[in-house]
Amino acid sequence: MSTRALSPVFGVVCLLAVTIALAVAVGAGATTYTTMPSTVSTAAFDLSADSTGEVRIVHRGGDTIDPTALELRVHVGGKPLEQQPPVPFFSARGFGSGPTGAFNSATSQQWRAGETASFQIAETNDPMPHAGDTVSVELFADGRRIANLETTV
Repeated sequence: MSTRALSPVFGVVCLLAVTIALAVAVGAGATTYTTMPSTVSTAAFDLSADSTGEVRIVHRGGDTIDPTALELRVHVGGKPLEQQPPVPFFSARGFGSGPTGAFNSATSQQWRAGETASFQIAETNDPMPHAGDTVSVELFADGRRIANLETTV
């Protein structure tokens, strides 16, 4: 009886065993290092803007939002505002004083469904919205985008 026929069979079995061992090790490692995503706010909003520079966002439903965790990025006609609103604020360069709701630094409450927050873009900020312009607002909470809103003036 010849032992030559056993060598290729033995080699295939060894390669198969090594492949399975590696697959198990990679699979175990992948599940070990998987982290659960942190809680992400889910809420619905409506955006409106006019040619005077007023931007209003209505919280339509979902999770309450902590105003101190908010960040906004505003674009007019696809171009970012020269000065972005430092939410929450009361008086800031490029914006009218006294924003309302969650955008006002005097707010101590959570932003809840049904509540409106607004701010006024000052004429010293660029670009100012004009009739027919598209205004878009990205809304972030704790560094995570929770809404991407767009409207036409």
